[in-house]
Amino acid sequence: MQRRRRIGLVAAGLATSLLAALTGCGDEGQLSSEVTLKMIAVEHGDRAGNSSKRFWDKLIGEFRFEHPGIDVDVVLYKRDAIDEKVDQLVADGRVPDLAQTSGSFAGYARQDMLYRANEVVSTGTQAAIISQLGQAGSVRHTQYGLPFSASTHALFYNKDLFEQAGILEPPRTWEELRRTAQALKAVGVETPYGLPLGEEEAQAEALNWVLGNDGGYVDDGGSYDFDSPRNVAAFEFLRDELVAPGLTNASPATTDRRDAYAAFTDGKVAMLNGHPGLMQPALENGIRFGTAPLPGRKGTAGAGAGVADWTMAFKERGHAQEIRSFLDFVYQEKYVVEYADSHDLLPVTGEAADAMLENESDKPLWPFIESLETARFYPLGQSSWGEAAARLKTSVGNAVLEDGDPREVLARVQRDAEAAEAEAEAAAEAS
Repeated sequence: MQRRRRIGLVAAGLATSLLAALTGCGDEGQLSSEVTLKMIAVEHGDRAGNSSKRFWDKLIGEFRFEHPGIDVDVVLYKRDAIDEKVDQLVADGRVPDLAQTSGSFAGYARQDMLYRANEVVSTGTQAAIISQLGQAGSVRHTQYGLPFSASTHALFYNKDLFEQAGILEPPRTWEELRRTAQALKAVGVETPYGLPLGEEEAQAEALNWVLGNDGGYVDDGGSYDFDSPRNVAAFEFLRDELVAPGLTNASPATTDRRDAYAAFTDGKVAMLNGHPGLMQPALENGIRFGTAPLPGRKGTAGAGAGVADWTMAFKERGHAQEIRSFLDFVYQEKYVVEYADSHDLLPVTGEAADAMLENESDKPLWPFIESLETARFYPLGQSSWGEAAARLKTSVGNAVLEDGDPREVLARVQRDAEAAEAEAEAAAEAS
């Protein structure tokens, strides 16, 4: 069956018509004979054999062959440390040319420290980016964040434990999930559903659940909406129907995602929301697993949480044309596919997505790739998202405690987020 699908591209005709007009944007005369771009990037590998360094060393060698006047110095940091490192470099006056981030580009953009995307990539490259990702990388309708890698979520389930409980299919609704969890518990499964609402990545787990009730983190106008009735109802379901009856891990509020994933790969968790990076460790541990769309209140969720790493280009060193040459090289289909394949991540351009959807060896990733079309990403256009996410991480788990009050917990997140956004806006105007 033909599986080729064009995913969210800007119309090719538009890209073609604009290319001639915009190809020269950002040019500042001839490239200097010797320029070294400074780049901070995410280390997605978890061991020496799959370190991201291998990818960057190879790519930069090939780039240098075509562009001998430009070198690129890439320094890698783990994802949970990179934003703090970039902030520190900027504060110290050692601003890099390029930096990857989990989403903290809005504040820099509003301080006019970043190049717009169309200043540092060609029109063709920008048009190739999957539309959902291009929109998520925008601040006030202008794109600053260039997605480098992406991930979406699915329901992972242990087939052996399902068979032990006589369950034939994964749940499609929250009520089916609750009944499935009850059946699993009845046959002695330690953790029917793994619910990680600890500080590591609670904002992703929470987003999956509120999206399942047609909620979200922002309203249609883009303003924070953490304490909406739909979001509150999602956490009331978790508290009353899953946590209270003992159908989850014992302490969701203090369970980090890495711990829930480890329990799944040990065969102790029957179901959880997971990203593609969970597949390889599960296979290595001999877990027979399946994946399915995330359940929602009335049916499978119309959208799930999307997560990406973003590249931002700083103006400080004035290397727009060299950055453009490098990024256009990086976003070639073969490199996007290569990086995604080597780290169980998803492609960020339509051509790369199409190529992977036609490759049988990438079949386990197909459902995740296809879900990029509907994925909902964090509200990265808000300068205060970092502070809001931090509040979510430290407090949202309290909403599912026995005496937890989802309405009050989410209202507190809302108040703090609104205050942080107002402060960020004032700072941007002052600068």
